[in-house]
Parts: sequence; structure tokens; C-alpha cells
Amino acid sequence: MGNMTQRPADVEPNWSVSGGDHHPDTEYTIYTVVHRPAGSPAPADLSNATARIDEVIAAHPEVTLRGFYDLSNLHEHADLMVWVHGKDLAPLQDFMRDLRTTPLFENLDVTWQVPGVHVAAEFNRMHAPAFLVGDKPLSWLCTYPFVRHAEWYLMDGKERAVHLREHGMAASKFEGILANTVACFGMSNYEWMLAFEAEDPTQIVDLMRAMRYTQARRWMKRETPFFFGRRCETSELAKILRYEA
Repeated sequence: MGNMTQRPADVEPNWSVSGGDHHPDTEYTIYTVVHRPAGSPAPADLSNATARIDEVIAAHPEVTLRGFYDLSNLHEHADLMVWVHGKDLAPLQDFMRDLRTTPLFENLDVTWQVPGVHVAAEFNRMHAPAFLVGDKPLSWLCTYPFVRHAEWYLMDGKERAVHLREHGMAASKFEGILANTVACFGMSNYEWMLAFEAEDPTQIVDLMRAMRYTQARRWMKRETPFFFGRRCETSELAKILRYEA
């Protein structure tokens, strides 16, 4: 495997989303975490309920499902993550709305949900999220938001660039990890959303620990909650959601 597709440090250039609701170089994404409350009813026909998920996916060709992720028994009040992306935000909302009306999802609670946007025109290819440059999704996913201290944005640009280069060089040592960074200023309570993908979950642990030793950490204000899970197939959802043993 090659180096990280996108360095997590080099994600804060000066850019703007322009051109109306849709710009040809933008891509939106939504991360949704759901939880099945104890005692909520199970679908009467699990086979048909699972098939309905595939029907919803097929009915939204403008939406790309990066994956379902099994968060169960790794987080409190979190059983499953749904990660989607597309050229426009409204179709992503429509997809999630339709998904949540299916028998498998209709009794689930949304416990965390964050949208984000990437603008490719202001980045070179190295900065593009892995989900945009053709990289296939990997088996394990770690997602989290982060917010910088105000001083980070008011810092001299040359000084900030030094810290970003150091951070990026530290991250580039970790082969086999795919990085996905999108901005969410004004779209949520956060500034950025990160998602790291790997075949070996310990690679993500090692990466996150190594990043603690970079100077850019001094301006980190918030970077929780973390969600960590395994990419799963539609056929596994009933078991993950405790509808079947």
C-alpha cells in the first residue's frame, strides 16, 4: 500500500465555497451514527427488511455509499455508522430520510450526525479525500471532528505553514492508511471532520498517537467524539442491530 492519500495536517488552506448551491468541484458528505434503543421492535420479516436497504441504495444513483460500519460494543449509544457522499447535499439528505423509513432503521435513534464539504479546486490531488480519488474503502474506520483555537487562524501564515509541514511529514510515515478531511464550518458545531481508513486497526491507533507529538497539537481545542468501527455488508445489519442472534 502507498502512503496516506491525504495528509491530515495540510487541510486548512484559504478557500471558499462559491458558485451557488452546486459547484462542479465540490463534494458533500454526511456521517450518521445510529443506535437501537433497548426493547424497540424488530422487523417482522428480516429478509425483506434487508432487501429494502438495497432498494433504497439503488434508488439514489446520485449518492455514493462509502459504507456501513459496525460500531456495536465499541461505543455507548452507537451501533452503526452510515457514510455517504455526493455532488449535492440535498440528495444525501433525501437518501438518509428514505433509509430511516425502512424497517431496519425506522426504530433507530440518530445519536450523532455531521455533514461536510470538500472543494477540490483549491487543492492538489494529494489533499483530496481518499473517497474522491478512487481509493477503495478499507476495513476499519476512525472518524472524529476537530476545532482549532482562534489563535491558529490568526497566526502568521508562514508560521502556520511550518507547523502544517511538520504535521504532514509525521503522518506521511504511516503507509496503508487512507485519509479523508472535509470542512464543516457553519454546517455543524465543528470546523473539520476527519476519517481514517485502514486494513489493520492498530495502524490507526499508532497514527493518532504519533500525531500527539507535533507542534500543531498546541492549537487543538476539541477533537471528540471518536467513532471507530468495521466496514460491514448489508447482510450483516440485522445482526449488528441485534434483530437476530
